[in-house]
Amino acid sequence: MSTAEPGAAQDETILVRYWASARAAAGTPEDRVPATGAISLAELRERVLGMHPQADRLADVLAICSALVGDAPVGSADPAEVVVRPGDRVEFLPPFAGG
Repeated sequence: MSTAEPGAAQDETILVRYWASARAAAGTPEDRVPATGAISLAELRERVLGMHPQADRLADVLAICSALVGDAPVGSADPAEVVVRPGDRVEFLPPFAGG
């Protein structure tokens, strides 16, 4: 299930995918977040939270998630410094148990 503002073109969105507990907390496997220009990963997280105001656990889950922008892991980079552009794919991956 995808969520986007009416009339938002696919090239003016960022595809956000949620995995495991992030998917459960968001209540959807993915969202399309409207963006007409580059934004930070921190801003993207805030927009995602705004799209899911009833998802009480989502902020806590995203806070512990690893993130990929495209195929590149964000790692320990400051989310305020990571640039995400329309057309990008961002994946939020919670810590996994096991090995």
